Amino acid sequence: MNTRIQTLQDHAAANAPAVAAHNRWLQLGLGLLCMMAISSPQYVWTLLTKPLSAKLGVPLPELQVTFSLLIILQTFFSPFQGKLIDRFGPRLLISLGTVMSGLSWVLASMVTSTSMLYLTYGLVGGLGTGIVYVGVVGLMVRWFPDRRGFAAGAVAAGYGMGAIVTTFPISASLASRGLDATLWIYGIAFAVVGFLASQGLRVPRDVAPAHASAVAASSVPNLRPSQMMRSPLFWLMFAMMTMMSTSGLMVTSQMATFAADFGITKVVVFGMAALPLALTIDRFTNGLTRPLFGWVSDRFGRENTMFFAFALEGVAMALWLLTRENAVLFVLLSGVVFFGWGEIFSLFPSTLTDTFGTRHATENYGWLYISQGIGSIFGGPLAALLHLHAGSWVPVFSVAITLDIVTAVLAMFVLKPMRARFLQKATSTAVGSR
Repeated sequence: MNTRIQTLQDHAAANAPAVAAHNRWLQLGLGLLCMMAISSPQYVWTLLTKPLSAKLGVPLPELQVTFSLLIILQTFFSPFQGKLIDRFGPRLLISLGTVMSGLSWVLASMVTSTSMLYLTYGLVGGLGTGIVYVGVVGLMVRWFPDRRGFAAGAVAAGYGMGAIVTTFPISASLASRGLDATLWIYGIAFAVVGFLASQGLRVPRDVAPAHASAVAASSVPNLRPSQMMRSPLFWLMFAMMTMMSTSGLMVTSQMATFAADFGITKVVVFGMAALPLALTIDRFTNGLTRPLFGWVSDRFGRENTMFFAFALEGVAMALWLLTRENAVLFVLLSGVVFFGWGEIFSLFPSTLTDTFGTRHATENYGWLYISQGIGSIFGGPLAALLHLHAGSWVPVFSVAITLDIVTAVLAMFVLKPMRARFLQKATSTAVGSR
């Protein structure tokens, strides 16, 4: 009997990694659906600015405060939300977040003032999307210790690409049903899809690393946020993500406006309206870049990948500005711009977890994620004000291009050597304590 029991135990142990591997791909799929359900509040916002401005009778800079509130509340509360997720589990908190995100659109359909829009679309939507975003990314880097960049990128792709499914339908719905009905219908749909997907999310127990690099990563210290934030390395990553968020969110929040100023919105490209086509291509490239560059960084290094991707965005934005009156190039280059930006949401969380450990990954990423909130202030209302005072988009684009190039240089020549020294010291300390 004892021999049979031992045999069964050995068989179960041998198959545990396979079961975990199967379960983690299911978890990845569910996380992807949750992220898709919360993507439209940010990525379809640009389609809502003109209808909202007309309904409420407010100028663009005042309206863009809503977008900044969405991102600020999505990010600034993420450390607290990460702590709650670690304590109460992902299913409960992410379920709540998906419902709040969808509800924000339903409530926004009833607003009659900017203050009400700030409270509904900005406050409720920001808190809801923040819970889901930081929770899903923090969960996936724990399920995939051997493919951290790819896993974080895959679920982040859901956030970047989710709006592909909704951009044209929402654009058509705005034209046929109007603003209020569109917000109500799609808000309900987002809440239902996200809630159902979140019911299957679980915390991993034991996931066996598949590669030697993941085993080697076990020497990385599992630092708490208070310990992590005492490291200059964290603040360098924070500054870099802030700069990249600023340039990307400037485009995300202002694209419909500067497309109109460039004379693009009424042009037909490849048989389709230029702006919705550009937005759809953007969502695709913004999503594709996250798992792709995450996969590349797993193999060729985080900082090397950052250098190439960030510089790519800077160059693409410069060409975009120089050829801004060419509708075909406007559509195509917009896709390249987002291809060079979206990967920050796979590269930074995977680099952070590689450096400071997995035990507090969700809460730690919550602190880094605040940088996107700061970037939304610079890229949203402040960029709109700069355009308003300058009377041109050239200064706004010039600032964004500069930030891209500077961040690329920092990744290769500052972050890379600093992180190498930090990890070498951590490995030496771990070996010495054994």
